Amino acid sequence: MPSLTRAEATARAATVTVTGYDIALDLTGGGDTFRSRTVLTFGAEPGSATFVELEPATLLSATLNGEPLDPSALADERLTLTGLGDANELVVEGEMRYSNTGEGLHRFTDPADDRVYLYGHMFLDGARRIFPCFDQPDLKAPVTLSVTAPDGWLVAANGMPDGEVVDGRWRFAATKPLATYFVSLIAGPYHARTGEHDGIPLALYCRQALAEHLDEQAEELFTVTRQCLDRYHEIFDVRYPFGHYGQAFVPEFNFGAMENPGLVVFRDEFIYRSAVTDGQREQRAAVVAHEMAHQWFGDLVTMAWWDDLWLNESFAEYLGTRITAEATRFTETWTTFAMHRKAWGLRADQRPSTHPVAPSDVDDTALALLNFDGISYAKGAAVLRQLVAYVGDKAFLAGLNEHFAAHAYGNATLADLLGAVSRASGRDLSAWAEVWLRRAQPNTLRAEVERTDDGRYARVTLVQTAPDDYPTLRPHKLCLGLYDHTDGTVTRRRLVEVDVDPEVDGARTEVPELAGEPVADLLLVNDGDLTYAKIRLDEASAAAVPKILPLLDDSLTRAVIWGAVLDAVIDGERPVAELVTLVLAALPVEREVVVAEDVLGMTRALVDHYPAPEARPAALELLAQACGRLVAVAEPGGSLQLAGVRGLIATTTDTVRLNAWLDGEDVPEGVAVDADLRWMIVYRLVVLGAVGPERIEAELAADRSAFGEQAAARCRAAVPDAEAKARAWELIINDPGASNRILDATAQGFWQPEQLDLLTPYAERYFAEIPGMLERRTGMSGERVAVSAYPSLMVAARTRELAADLLATPGVPSILRRVVMDGDDDVRRALRARQDR
Repeated sequence: MPSLTRAEATARAATVTVTGYDIALDLTGGGDTFRSRTVLTFGAEPGSATFVELEPATLLSATLNGEPLDPSALADERLTLTGLGDANELVVEGEMRYSNTGEGLHRFTDPADDRVYLYGHMFLDGARRIFPCFDQPDLKAPVTLSVTAPDGWLVAANGMPDGEVVDGRWRFAATKPLATYFVSLIAGPYHARTGEHDGIPLALYCRQALAEHLDEQAEELFTVTRQCLDRYHEIFDVRYPFGHYGQAFVPEFNFGAMENPGLVVFRDEFIYRSAVTDGQREQRAAVVAHEMAHQWFGDLVTMAWWDDLWLNESFAEYLGTRITAEATRFTETWTTFAMHRKAWGLRADQRPSTHPVAPSDVDDTALALLNFDGISYAKGAAVLRQLVAYVGDKAFLAGLNEHFAAHAYGNATLADLLGAVSRASGRDLSAWAEVWLRRAQPNTLRAEVERTDDGRYARVTLVQTAPDDYPTLRPHKLCLGLYDHTDGTVTRRRLVEVDVDPEVDGARTEVPELAGEPVADLLLVNDGDLTYAKIRLDEASAAAVPKILPLLDDSLTRAVIWGAVLDAVIDGERPVAELVTLVLAALPVEREVVVAEDVLGMTRALVDHYPAPEARPAALELLAQACGRLVAVAEPGGSLQLAGVRGLIATTTDTVRLNAWLDGEDVPEGVAVDADLRWMIVYRLVVLGAVGPERIEAELAADRSAFGEQAAARCRAAVPDAEAKARAWELIINDPGASNRILDATAQGFWQPEQLDLLTPYAERYFAEIPGMLERRTGMSGERVAVSAYPSLMVAARTRELAADLLATPGVPSILRRVVMDGDDDVRRALRARQDR
């Protein structure tokens, strides 16, 4: 199917006005298809022509204004419509194919009980797999849905239920105007919990195999939902606009969640079946708040075209973080944002595939899909936080409310939003938007310090730099924190607000307030994390980090310092060995589990890629020691203990200990070796060659669940055996019947630092064979597999040569080009780190 271009979308929007979709689905047939009948009504320029997107397995009939359409009108998944009138009715009936990629109408058979579950996911352009449509965000229309389902099934959708179920037919009332990519449903023997809050019907759904876990967690989920609704109603003038609020947890979902109005869909890993940390529970709450923000940003007011994706994702990311901190028990979400989400944005922003937060060159839907990344989500949210600091919170919220009032149930652009916030704040934001939203790459901020002989600051200058290829300097409103280390404690002596304005100061902003101030042990740039930039510590402050970091009380301050340290290592400015030594000192006394989890995860990734192979075992052993110390001092049964245990499993080479834990021997007090922890242990033992296929199959026999099957697939791919690798590779490249989640798990398990000799031939094979895989498996599913299967562990000049050869091939698809460019950048950085040490 050709991607819809912006020019085509603009022309179509000028031609047609959609008035409604009436969709009837029949899910009672056998095989791999279902029946779909749609009545699509729309106005048009008399005599004009257009097309709808449609991808049937079999087109049974199509009529336009009562006249049958020739089957040849359907080509390349577009149904051409000619001779249009003022008012038009298109009626299409077809057999549509179920999906196993998480797109369209996805069908899943639960291995736990053989029950079948369906869910619809239309994003970004998958609606054509279920019904004919004008599939672009600015052609919104009400949707009326009916579904005929087998006995014993539950069906839920965007619209409110409309009447009783008769002969298996579920009817739903017409929705408010929706973009086609928001249309959704679930169908199957789903388990449901219902409630109500402030006049809004609430519901939670999951598979029967997870019912007992949902029942245990329903009150927490309902509590977070109620708290977030209340807070959004406090700050927004428009109440939640879509009637009921359902939240469905579904299997094999590609994203974290999707904001479908009335029926938000989440991946069902968020219904926990094993012990989890408070960091994971915080993440779930933040996703609930994020998707709820979309009900206003995205659903109520929808971007006109995909170049304004940030109007959806950046705002949901910012508000999801903010509202979780303000309304729920998870008050430290800005620490998580600084530690994890913002780091994701900074990394994406420095890749060859970087783009502005609000790009102006999204020419088709294929390019739009590539922009669902750390820039559109995390960088955009960080930039919004800077905007709030710049204009003030009151003006910011007033601007948002004006924006909602002006564009409710319609579409809007960047200019619309900036105009509203400009009017509310009294500030012209055009120059601010140009440098922050229209230009790519981050700045670097560092303090340049001059001292007097008696230990005071003679001059402190904030120096701002930019990459040579992206020489943009930006205004920043931020804080400098002065920290003193005295008698085993660390205190912040002073916090200084600074306005960095390159129009006035160029690249150097002096801070006169600090002249004559006693020199601090640590001078922290961007204390409070108000701006978006790479941060570098001055040499004296960097040298003080190992003694100061473990003693800091504030988790956000620790996160800002960790971010600066990790980023310097990623850039090759600091060695991995120095980072590992810091982890060994600071991790055992860390009090915030999110910080511990992210530091361990990011450090482990760097240890796997940056040191030479002969140096890696020693670095990994130090990480294992740090995890062991954390386990020893953490509260039994607490989140920090669980984070330490997981980290220890992932880094240790002590197979005797791991096998003992599997047998329930010498397990630390408070640790439950539950299903998920067992799979972590088995996976590590497989990687180390200590157990083989027999143990994998034995574990799977004891855990015949969806999560068990995915864990087993990951373990099978990790077996250090040539035949096992060949089978895994064949599955990744050539098995169209495997589900999206099984393929991704297999790709994740394939590459192992301990198995490089065995894996060397597959670097060449990746570049030769992955293009064919992406022809057979498109969209988000294909992209995820291509990323997971990239040979980033093969840190060698030859890997970069292979990448360059593929990128030089004419006609490389945009998704593959993006994956290879970014994977090659990772290898480039790792090679440089090895050469520099």
